[in-house]
Amino acid sequence: MPYNRGMTQLALLLPYALPQKELARDLLRELKTPALATLLGRGDINEHQVLDGFARSLPHEAWLAQQFGLDSADDTSPAAARNAMAAYGLPATDGAWFILQPVHLHIARDHLVLTDPQQLQLAEEDARALFDVVQPLFAETGQALLYGDAQTWFLRADDLSALQTSTPGAACGHNIDIWMPKGEKARDWRRLQNEVQMHWHAHPTNEAREMRGLKPVNSVWLWGATNSNNTAPAQKFEETFSLSAEHNPLVGAELRQRAVSSAAELLATHPQRGLLTLDSLIAPAMAGDWAEWLVRLQAMESIWFAPLLEALKNGQLDQLSITLSNNTALSTITSSKSSLRKFWRKASLARLAP
Repeated sequence: MPYNRGMTQLALLLPYALPQKELARDLLRELKTPALATLLGRGDINEHQVLDGFARSLPHEAWLAQQFGLDSADDTSPAAARNAMAAYGLPATDGAWFILQPVHLHIARDHLVLTDPQQLQLAEEDARALFDVVQPLFAETGQALLYGDAQTWFLRADDLSALQTSTPGAACGHNIDIWMPKGEKARDWRRLQNEVQMHWHAHPTNEAREMRGLKPVNSVWLWGATNSNNTAPAQKFEETFSLSAEHNPLVGAELRQRAVSSAAELLATHPQRGLLTLDSLIAPAMAGDWAEWLVRLQAMESIWFAPLLEALKNGQLDQLSITLSNNTALSTITSSKSSLRKFWRKASLARLAP
């Protein structure tokens, strides 16, 4: 498609760019990001949501699912399984397919907590060894288990199709009791999950991981159910970008994330309707490491915010929407060359305060 300057639009997704309310004032005082302040202060708020109850997916996950037509009922996680399978070139026969992720559960005082799966550092060799151990277990129950990559497996389980599940992101760091699959067949799933845990307990792969200072893989997380009657997802973006080329199951199956390291590299591709996800704030925010959160957000100023602001000013980019979130809120601010002319709007980071 030829480059058409009049159509150039970029959506920038910044999960966990909204700090915790009680810390926001102090954190924003430390930030020196004038370009971001201009974009947020002079842009127009298009969307603002605050969760007032329990949700089985994070706000940015729900937003992504909506963009790619993967919406599901409010009481379960986005219907992402078939979409993700297509990205891996895996056939999805009729039935109910789930995403199944190997995870680590750690024991708190009187409950189990799901650890951020990104902390597993799970290599393909280790994942394959653990997968091969439990695949026959699922086969015995008539359930097909397919391998996508080290952290993304797929389970066909028609009898579990009505389960209410949660994304790992939503459950991460919490007592898993309320986030576990709920529904008529929840006990059946729990029994199967327990068998997986027993097969992996003291497994040589886990023992070797612990010798290397890594967390053992001691459970699996079920989510993202998609039934055969789900319609094909719609595509709102023509290109997607991220800091890595890893596939996000909530991104359209026809789109592979292109890895980019700077705004200059991204703009050189002339995206017509592009989506850029910068997810480096998730890990420090979830770990409560706000000093590292500041460092990472500050680093985005020269690499991303300042060049994108300049691109708006010189017409290289027609529209930039920035979607910010934390675990309970989400806001979208849209900027254009005309909005930047609204000098009476003060450049400010106040919109980062949820």
